[in-house]
Amino acid sequence: MDWLVAAAVFLIVSAVLWGVSVRINRRIEREVPINGRFLDVAGERIHYTDEGRGPALLMIHGLSGCGRNLTHSLAPQLREQFRVITLDRPGSGYSTRARGAAADLPAQASLIASFIRTLDLGQPLVLGHSLGGAVALSLALDYPHAVSGLILVAPLTHPQRTLPLVFLSLGVRPAFLRRWLSLTLAAPMAMLGRRSLVKAVFAPDSPPEDFPVRGGGLLGMRSDNFYNASSEIALVNRALPDMVKHYPSLTLPVGLIYGSADAVLNYRKHGESMLGKVTGLSLEIVPGHGHMLPISAVEPVVAMVQRIAAQARPQRSATVLHPPFAASRAS
Repeated sequence: MDWLVAAAVFLIVSAVLWGVSVRINRRIEREVPINGRFLDVAGERIHYTDEGRGPALLMIHGLSGCGRNLTHSLAPQLREQFRVITLDRPGSGYSTRARGAAADLPAQASLIASFIRTLDLGQPLVLGHSLGGAVALSLALDYPHAVSGLILVAPLTHPQRTLPLVFLSLGVRPAFLRRWLSLTLAAPMAMLGRRSLVKAVFAPDSPPEDFPVRGGGLLGMRSDNFYNASSEIALVNRALPDMVKHYPSLTLPVGLIYGSADAVLNYRKHGESMLGKVTGLSLEIVPGHGHMLPISAVEPVVAMVQRIAAQARPQRSATVLHPPFAASRAS
């Protein structure tokens, strides 16, 4: 009978935590409401903003983030020269990820390629921050005719065995445990530790006071966001080894910018190591700055975008029916 009592207690506690999580999620969504448009792509509903005029620039955010990370400070400095499209990756922000949908890098790249075609962007410049940099690289490798140039901001570029300390709580492997945690503990724990979490992501830079709302920081505290980010972490290293082998095949202009004091990803491993792999890479290391360069070091990032835009030459066709790198991975 003891196990029946234990099971009953477990169910009651889980139900209480679920109720608390639901209230937290609703409160966050009231404080940080939808601010963009939706586009149905490959079975998902993708939330995005579209502002400015000029050459298309598609911006992709990182792990546990959302498009607001990039529209907080960076987009306002770019929209006078570019048409800036900033999306929430599937399962992040207000974009959906259907249950059972693939969360690996090639799947995300495929969806973004479909997003580019559906929105008729031609061959945009693509900016990727952090994990979004890995997605941008996968996109350029799998769909080389869909991108005219890459700007990688503090990107993940190589396999990483250990998680950054700030994302250690996302390293939950069994899917059932990941789901239970997302429904019960993830949101309350994230809200309790949100100040230290945001501080760690920005370190040594100071996060702006309005980052939780205007920068979308609160959206990353929701239950579904935990589950989807944890799912991405579990799969991210699968594609990266083959991607590294194919980096020398990149022929488009690529700019890479890192903060020398990045406490999330090491600029030597994920930045300087790319010099021998990508021909003509434009690399800049910003002294003293951390991981959130789109907010903490806007001017150098804008300058890198302008540099790559000046080098980019759109190719004739924006459609690739059989992405060559994806085919090589499947064989």
